[in-house]
Parts: sequence; structure tokens; C-alpha cells
Amino acid sequence: MEFHRGGSPGVLRSCIFLSHLLPCLRNFSPGSAQGWCDAARQKPKLKVPFVPAALQPSSALDLPAGSCAFGRGHCGFDSVFAFLPWILNEEGRGLRGKVPKTPTMYHTLKLEMNKTDPVDCIRIHVVVKVWLRNKEHFSGCGTSKSPSQCTCETGSHYVYVDTSFAKQGEKAMLLSSDLQAEEWNCLRLVYQITAPLDSASDPSQLNLYVRYEDESFDRLLWSTKEPSDSWLIASLDLQNSSKKFKVLIEGVLGQGDTASIALFEIKMTAGYCIECDFEENHLCGFVNRWNPNVNWFVGGGTKKNTHSILPQDHTFRSEQGHYMYVDSVYVKHFQEVAQLISPVTTAPMSGCLSFYYQLQQGNDNVFSLYTRDSTGLYEEIWKVDHPGSSDWNLAEVEFSAPYPMEVIFEVAFNGPKGGYVALDDISFSPVHCQNQTGLPFSAVETSCDFEEDLCNFYQDKEGPGWTRVRVKPNMYRTGDHTTGAGHYLLANTKFTSQPGYIGRLYGPSLPGNMQYCVRFHYAIFGFLKMSDTLAVYVFEENHVVQEKIWSVLESPRGVWMQAEISFKKPMPTKVVFMSLCKSFWDCGLVALDDITIQLGNCRSTERLPPPPGECTFDQDECAFAQEKRNPSSWHRARGETPTSYTGPKGDHTTGVGYYMYIEASHMVYGQKAHLSSWPLRGVPGKHCLTFFYHMYGAGTGLLSVYLKTEEESKESLLWRRRGEQSISWLRALVEYSCRTQHQIIFEAVRGVSIRSDIAIDDVKFQAGPCTDVEDITQQSSGYSEDLNEIEY
Repeated sequence: MEFHRGGSPGVLRSCIFLSHLLPCLRNFSPGSAQGWCDAARQKPKLKVPFVPAALQPSSALDLPAGSCAFGRGHCGFDSVFAFLPWILNEEGRGLRGKVPKTPTMYHTLKLEMNKTDPVDCIRIHVVVKVWLRNKEHFSGCGTSKSPSQCTCETGSHYVYVDTSFAKQGEKAMLLSSDLQAEEWNCLRLVYQITAPLDSASDPSQLNLYVRYEDESFDRLLWSTKEPSDSWLIASLDLQNSSKKFKVLIEGVLGQGDTASIALFEIKMTAGYCIECDFEENHLCGFVNRWNPNVNWFVGGGTKKNTHSILPQDHTFRSEQGHYMYVDSVYVKHFQEVAQLISPVTTAPMSGCLSFYYQLQQGNDNVFSLYTRDSTGLYEEIWKVDHPGSSDWNLAEVEFSAPYPMEVIFEVAFNGPKGGYVALDDISFSPVHCQNQTGLPFSAVETSCDFEEDLCNFYQDKEGPGWTRVRVKPNMYRTGDHTTGAGHYLLANTKFTSQPGYIGRLYGPSLPGNMQYCVRFHYAIFGFLKMSDTLAVYVFEENHVVQEKIWSVLESPRGVWMQAEISFKKPMPTKVVFMSLCKSFWDCGLVALDDITIQLGNCRSTERLPPPPGECTFDQDECAFAQEKRNPSSWHRARGETPTSYTGPKGDHTTGVGYYMYIEASHMVYGQKAHLSSWPLRGVPGKHCLTFFYHMYGAGTGLLSVYLKTEEESKESLLWRRRGEQSISWLRALVEYSCRTQHQIIFEAVRGVSIRSDIAIDDVKFQAGPCTDVEDITQQSSGYSEDLNEIEY
């Protein structure tokens, strides 16, 4: 959306951002038409500017693959037959509800300006121009027209679904043709959801999925339930991939007779959504955070500002190009802040964020760059430390977004000489900045499951406090966390002769001034007092300064527990795991496994939806269902099962989460329980199903995995285990292929006694063959002499 350029920019230029139009409109009341044309005539007449290709309407350019303005049909997007159809509106009729009627949309806004400023009119009426379609023209304000005659005419093509022909909860699916994106792409969607005022409890929902050709699950990229009175823009990152894919747009109707969902335009272009040269009218989805006193405005083009000599834009080095700026001329109070907010990233990215900026020399402002995650946590990643030249200055910032995140350009005015700040040409590269000092961070280099060796971890030269060990599956001693039959680290303080014994495990060096999330699994055995038996410190590189950031307080013994720690230090550091035996009479075993160190805050991933095809059962049963629910069904539970000497003590994911199991005491011998996946799409090639199972108890029965298709009446057996297997969670790997729609079924059969609980957790479907081999080592029998033997 673009405002009519010319006249005083006023505070209303913050409304140029389409996604914030409605909140901005609510701040003003409509007024009579007066003064605006007179104010416009006071400005010198300008020549008609050259319009770069980026500013041309959509009809002037060929839309790239995966794009559609619905002017000539659906552009390769088709409604999915099994669901409601999307209706193409091409006759200028508005939707039922509040979708803006086309072709004419008109707004008159009354502005109360600063009466002490002779340059500003007391009241200025601004006509809002909506520039979203390719069939639009603008009737400008001239000497013979009043603002009430200034109109914006747009094309009327869009697709929609509403409750005039459908019921609440029904879905409409729009599926693209085959697409390929070997480079990173940005998909922008112009949409609107309308709802009656009384239906806030159950609004309509719009979802966008990516469907890869070799995956049975669709990947949810974005979802919203936000109703509005105007068209909104969503900017969604599509990672580069050599695989073909399709875009699937799903509309789910909500409550109310006038509920509707409409799509105005879909556009897919090369590049990152966070990039912008501000030449296109949607401004790449960047929005201004409304402030009554100071805001970001669009500069350049035909706009002139009499108070400050603003620069030419950087993109075209021309007065006709555009940029963003914030100016203290309109600041009414000191210590005001203006924020320009990027679209939320929708795919993990890490690299160099660069942009050009210009500051008015010698003024009282602070120009900073922040990130903000879904929890609202701000982190400063850059600040102007010197004004630079009077021309455009290049800034390069190391930027990492492992989860959804916004970038915020913030200008704070701290004195009467605030001046202006201008911004242009924001770009991103997946390689590190040229000004990067030291080695870049790598999550692969800082993580370890100890299956092969210690990776990049090491110990004190004084002696090994931690030993890499392996335990065969058995009924008494817990195995590792990774597979149940692999390797982990063990600090065996039980056999030390030194009170105050310490075992230190050092991690690799981490660059300073970055936010880190450390996750690991640990298990404690044998201590009477568990406090501080395991602690995590951060050491500076010179090992002079150390700080404890975590320690064990109390947890179930013999259960793999997950811990996570977020920290940030200005200097390069190392994470150190320390096992401590305070007293000769109270020592035991400390186990450590599956350490990962990633960028970002651990809390920020809590609100993310689980990856497609994965289920930890911590939130719900995901894409699994049962025909009937009774005491003999699969149950979702946490902690220990009710019957002793059978079932797990905790889940596999974190030790305190949920898993699915059968309660043998509610079943009879031979009784079966089925847990079925939702129908999965058939694809060519192999798939790998991984999950963890727990089969502990003298009377344990049978656990099987079946493949069921519509064509075959009988299920095909893919995997099976019979009888007691281990006291640990064990990993299963199942490779299969199916080109038609199918289901995966977990079947548990109750054994000969009540000590026959069977559990599963952490189910994951992956495209392609299994890259690992399931460990089928025969478990130790209950009578083996080496039952508790640990392999060092």
C-alpha cells in the first residue's frame, strides 16, 4: 500500500504498511474534505518520475512460477476435489462479511497537525491509495477536484470461500503445480479473514503448507486466525531445495453466517523475505510500530521534506528511488523511539545481514538493531558506534535465526537535536560477514552423542574423570539415551579414593557475545544426596573466570533427564560439565549423553509446532488415532506406570514428558490394542520410520508395526519384538515403501501376566532409506554372570 505522495508526510505515513492499516485507521476520525488540495498546491510541481521495474504493476511483468493474481484464472493453482472449492470473484462483487468491495476503495482520514508549525496545515486529509493489483489507476487530486473525489480503483479478482455455501469447520484446499526452488525464495500472500463480531471464540483459519514430492507429510509453514477489515500480507521463507514441491493453502471456516477467507495475490520471488530495497509498494512486509510522536516514513520518489535535506536513495542513487527514514522534526517529546519491524522469519537461517544507513551528523539519536523472538525477548545485535560519512554507510551484522524471529531497526531520540536516520537496501547472505573475527559457530562441531568418540570434547590432563562406556540391553542397568544400546559418558565416583573428587569435561570454544542454548541428557545413580552431583559451568578462555549456570537439585534416579540452559557471555567461553563426589561415603554414578549446543534461547522453541511426521506425545497424540477408547486401549501417560516391575519410569524425550502405553492390568492375555496413523500420502522411494519402545516386565507380550493400504484387506507386517527386551528405551528403525495412501499401525498384545506394560515414544517419519542400522544385539538374560557388566 502506498499513500498519495506529496504534501506534508504527517504522522499518518506510518500507515503505508498494509498489515497495519486497520490499527492506524482507528486512530483517526473521518472528516470533511478541506485543505488537502490547497496544501498540495503549495508544493512545487514535480516532473513525472521514471518508474523502475520494481515499481511496475504486476500486469507489466510476467509473474514467476508459484505466483498468481487470479486475473486470468487460478495460474496453475487448483482446488482439491475432496474439499470445498475456492470461488473466483471476477465481477467486482464484495464478499459476505467485511472484505473490501471492489473496484473502488476510498478512505478519508483527518489529521490533527502541530498548530505551532506554520508549514503544516491544521487539518490535512490524506487519500489512501491501495496498490495491490495490476488493474489499478489513481484519480489524483488536482485544482478541480476535492479530496472526496480522489479514488483508488483496483482490479476485482480474488478467490474466496465463505459460509454462504459451506458450514463451520469445512475446509477448502488450493494446490499449486509442481515447483522447484534451487535458490532461497520468498512467498508473499495477500489475504483476508473476516468474521462476525460475536465469533471471536472460533474464527476462521488460514494455513500454508509445503508438500515435497518424496514426503508423506505436508510441512506447515504458516498459520493465522487473525480477522481484519483490510487485506494483509504474509511473507514466508522457502528454503532452497533440489526436490520438487507444491504449495498447499488450506482455509478452515469458522463460526458465523458471514465468516469468509479470501486470497488476493500469491507471489513467489527469489531472495530472502527479510531483504528489501523499499521500491515495491508492499515494502517487503516491513511494518512501522505506531507511535503518536515519531515514526518511520517512506522517503524519495516525489516526496519532498522542507525540514531536512534527505539523501538520494541508495538503490538507484536517485531522488526517484525510495528508502525509509525517521526524522526528529515530528518528535514532540524527547526519549521517543521509532521501530521498523521486519517480517517474521519462517525458516532457520544464519549468515550476514547487511544494510545501508545514513545519519545526520552530530545529533542526539541512537540507531540500533535488535532481534525479537516469539516470546518477546529482545537482543541487541548492532549499534552505531560512530556517525560514519555523510553518504550512505554499509553495516554488516552476524545474524542467526534458528527459530522464528523479527529484526527491528530502532532509532531513539535522546535530545533536542535528533536529526534523521535513513535506511535502504537490506540484504542477507548465508555466508559470514567479511568483518567476522575468529571462527564462526557450528552446531555440528559443538554437539556429540559419543557413539564414535568424544567429538570435540576433552578432559583434564590430570586424569580421566569421565569414561566412554556401553551397556548391553538388560533388565537391571540403564543403557544410553541415543539408542538404548550405544555409548555414553560415565563419571564413576563410586570407586574413587578421594573425597572431593572432580571430573571435568570441557566443550569446544564458543565465540563471545552470542546467545546459546545447551541441551543434554543425564542420569544419576547411587547418591544419597543428589544436590550438585552434576553441575555446568562456563569458563572464559583463560580459565580465570568461571560461573556456574546449572546444577542438579533433585531428579528421579536411573532415568535419563533432559536439561536445557540459555546463556550469553561477552568473551569466548567453554561449557564445562563437572561431576562431584563430596564425601567418600556418598558417591555414585553420573551419566551424560546427547549434548547439543545451538544458537538462540532455549525458550524460543517451545511455541514452535512439531516438525511434520514427528511426535513426542508431549502435547497430544499428534497424527495418531484409535477406533475405540477403553481401559484396554493405548493410553497417553507420564512418569511411572501403576504396576511395579514393568513399564518405563519416564518418557524418552525429556524424562518428565508423555508417552503412549498399554496398561496390562486392564487387559486379558492375548488382548490387542491398535494405534493407527492418519492416512499418509503415497510417494515413490523408501521411507524410514524410527521410534523408541519400552518392553520391560517378566510377562511382556508382543509389539508389532503394520502397513495398511486401501487396496489390500490384510495388513503387512513391517517389524516385531516379542517378550521382555530391556529396562531402557530402545530405538527401532523400520524401512518401507508405499506408492499409495496408507496407514502405519502400532499393535500391542498383552502377555501372560500383568507385568506386561508396553510403551512407545518419539515417533518419526523420514523420507529416504534409514541411514543407520538398528542394534539387534541379544539382550542379557536375567541369569547371565555379566548382567551388570559395563563395556569400557
